Amino acid sequence: MERGLAKNTCLAYSGDTEAFLAYCEARKTDPALAEPPFVEGYLWSLKKGGLGPASIFRKTEALRAFYRYLRLEGKAQKDPTANFRAPKLPRKVPRFLARRDMEKLLSYPAGEAFAKVRAAAAIELLYASGIRVSELLGLRLESVNFQQGWLRVFGKGAKERMVPVNAAALGRLKEYLSSRQQKFGGQAVDDELFVNRSGIKLSRQQMWKDIVTFGREAGVEIKPHPHLFRHTFASHLVQGGADLRSVQEMLGHASLNTTQIYAHVDKGDLKKAHDKFHPDK
Repeated sequence: MERGLAKNTCLAYSGDTEAFLAYCEARKTDPALAEPPFVEGYLWSLKKGGLGPASIFRKTEALRAFYRYLRLEGKAQKDPTANFRAPKLPRKVPRFLARRDMEKLLSYPAGEAFAKVRAAAAIELLYASGIRVSELLGLRLESVNFQQGWLRVFGKGAKERMVPVNAAALGRLKEYLSSRQQKFGGQAVDDELFVNRSGIKLSRQQMWKDIVTFGREAGVEIKPHPHLFRHTFASHLVQGGADLRSVQEMLGHASLNTTQIYAHVDKGDLKKAHDKFHPDK
């Protein structure tokens, strides 16, 4: 946490380090005395076990952080990861929802059930703003400027940014807040906007379940999940002509290189362009 890493990243690093320590214990090796071939053998075993490049990259970074800590604390004399190169990550085009699927979700009637109204508001906000699910679940009433259409968001490393949000999403949010008020009245509830049936801050797992259920009932073919709306938000903006710098600001990316993955061309648009402009029609 001292490096400003997100809570979930810290938890992932902790789990990765524990797995490596278990590997060391099983082989009766002191991790502080481990040599580079030993650590390489560990990472190779993960690859042979079917772990993908992204996961191996994260585990490599976790080991680097672990050995930096041992060196700083004087518990290890050398760092066996000093000359490691993390696997190169493939730049995959992110999967995103087609406009027709988003229209199904946005137009699907939420009814009056509290969980449904909550899911509808969450989907609208995720698609309208592109924020992460952790950022969504961290929103409070004071985070929303209903008059000017802005969200005050705290992202990775507790970095604050202002994200514009449209009137339709704010309308859905007001419907949810009204439903929340009716459900809890004067009862004490958590300060976050999205709470469960007990008035406690909603968990990521429950939000995920709500969105999957909502998508299934709305007839969306691709099973939706919270992060899919972030990809959809960015992809639709870029397809509509938004510049990458603006998208970078809204997504809260530290580097424009991260945002570059959205500079793709939809295959349907590509075919239309070919049919329209190729000289040999």
